Amino acid sequence: MITSVGNARIKRVIALKEKAKLRRDENVFVIEGVRMFQEAPESHINELYLTEEFERTSDEMTRKKIKQCRQNQRTVVEIVTRQVFDKMSATVTPQGILGIVDQPQYNIEDLLKTAAPMLLIVENIQDPGNLGTIFRTAEGAGVDGIIMSKETVDLYNPKTIRSTMGSIYRVPYLITEDLKEGILTLKNEGIEVFAAHLSGNDIYDGISFRGACAFLIGNEGNGLSDEIAALASAKIKIPMQGQVESLNAAIAAALLMYEARRQRGV
Repeated sequence: MITSVGNARIKRVIALKEKAKLRRDENVFVIEGVRMFQEAPESHINELYLTEEFERTSDEMTRKKIKQCRQNQRTVVEIVTRQVFDKMSATVTPQGILGIVDQPQYNIEDLLKTAAPMLLIVENIQDPGNLGTIFRTAEGAGVDGIIMSKETVDLYNPKTIRSTMGSIYRVPYLITEDLKEGILTLKNEGIEVFAAHLSGNDIYDGISFRGACAFLIGNEGNGLSDEIAALASAKIKIPMQGQVESLNAAIAAALLMYEARRQRGV
């Protein structure tokens, strides 16, 4: 049992929790809680930390997966005290299980496997909860992949990871150094790009999204940059009543994705 926060493994976990650069350098992220552990591909779990109390009181399915992790030679499983776990945890009420998991690796081909892919492109989203919710909603709507600008909030931030509710394991994605180049690549592949924009001329539910398409969603405060919005085949808007100027980025993305899903009869 690890009893000290000065332990080298514990110090590294805390650093991974807090430092995006370290997560990028090691190509891993921190997961916490029963659900994120249960949904994590076993082959991607490098390290697992749990309290004695958690292991003793967890359900049969969870204990079975913990046992499998112990039998997997590449996975380190450690018991820690409650005090140590509280220091490692990023949540207010820790459940008692935490893991270090490999970041999934995708390429553009992974996002273009279907005959008429539906994609989401986000530019500079800054709220971890928004990005996580976008992932979760994208999975529910059947989106084939998400492309993010490099300035978008860190996908592997513990808050973002929790907000995805496991969708990060299942929705293909790319983080691109050059969003403009990425969009041009999609257009060359025959994908029609639509920008959610306040100055759009077309109402979103009056456009056909049955073909290969991608939706551009911008920053919460500033929307899409002019350079990126100019790449769209069309600017589309969501009608507003009252004095509301715009919707939350995740809500706007959800409306567009589910409208496309409705049109496709899925």
